[in-house]
Amino acid sequence: MSVEQPLWRALTGYRILAVLYAAGVFAWSYPQYSTPLPGVLFLLLLGCWTFATLRNLGSADRCTLPFLVTDIALGLAGILLTPVVDGHHQVGPTLPSIWVAGPVLAFALKGGWRWAAGASVLVGIANVVERGMITRSTFHNVLLVCVASVAIGYVIEVARASERTLARALRIEAATRERERLARDIHDSVLQVLAMVQRRGTALGGEAAELGRMAGEQEVALRALVSSGVVPEPGRTAASAPEPGAVPGPRDGHRTGADPGGGTGAGAGPCDVRALLSSYAGARVTFAEPGAPVLLPGRTAAELAAAVGAALDNVERHAGRGTEAGAQAWVLLEDEPDAVIVSVRDDGPGIPAGRLAAAEAEGRMGVALSIRGRLRELGGTAELVSVPGQGTEVEMRVPKDGD
Repeated sequence: MSVEQPLWRALTGYRILAVLYAAGVFAWSYPQYSTPLPGVLFLLLLGCWTFATLRNLGSADRCTLPFLVTDIALGLAGILLTPVVDGHHQVGPTLPSIWVAGPVLAFALKGGWRWAAGASVLVGIANVVERGMITRSTFHNVLLVCVASVAIGYVIEVARASERTLARALRIEAATRERERLARDIHDSVLQVLAMVQRRGTALGGEAAELGRMAGEQEVALRALVSSGVVPEPGRTAASAPEPGAVPGPRDGHRTGADPGGGTGAGAGPCDVRALLSSYAGARVTFAEPGAPVLLPGRTAAELAAAVGAALDNVERHAGRGTEAGAQAWVLLEDEPDAVIVSVRDDGPGIPAGRLAAAEAEGRMGVALSIRGRLRELGGTAELVSVPGQGTEVEMRVPKDGD
């Protein structure tokens, strides 16, 4: 809801109470007026106008400039008519009394403090003309209306600027989240396929080597686009080593089996995480699970499984490279009262200090987006611990009340 909307409602209530107050003061002091008939006609007109235009004070759009001009003109006319009705100055308050502050406040809500200051000056001039001189009470009343309306007008301007800033921030956040989601999907599919083509093409030689070289260049360009939006020059050599992970994977070119875009477990209903993670078990991946179902909302379970798949892909591509048997991986699923925890551990060489930051700067965002980014969107966390020569462990925690 807009910050200014409650102020419009408050102004509507103020005008109703103010016109009733003006009518009550007039009725109470009726015998003291020298010519009461014009006052009666004016207050009848003022009451009809007030109740007939309540809809105009519903929002800034409805409160048009013609309405504001007519509104304040009616108030000024009532002030200037007061000497005719109260010829002996026995009553004191003008015919519209405190109602005249309503149009000034409406100017403040509609146009800010500058409009409020202009309307206050008009009311002040009318009061001085009605009294014939600047008295202490007249100056006090005019100053009070001016200060209140200018303050409200300034607050409205600040509130509108804050709302615009917040709207821009929310649009940027939504665009960033969508970009991260697309980057994860690209990393889990296209980039891995390009890297595999580059490696296989180089190994086969001949025309396949040229195909591999082109795939490597496209991989580098796409990584740069995903990470920073800047595409490198076409002649740049492809770096075949992707982001440094440390968790073993099942097979070359592995894709996560729980891709939320169209894989298992992407529905909205509860999903057993065990069914999604069990597909990763293999000769080099050991999966340990509880005996009872581990239920999460479908999208949450799919994203968690995709993050596990990304961790295992890192192992496949890094931890076992250069050895015949390759690294072994262990996936442990734990069901706690308030969270689901998945630990992925391997016995590979570990990650050198500073390698993750360097990989992220190069556009290799597997850990930053495919793992930590997914967990962050789910309201969870991903902690990575790596000891050189002793392997790496990634612990992913997802709250059960998050989706």
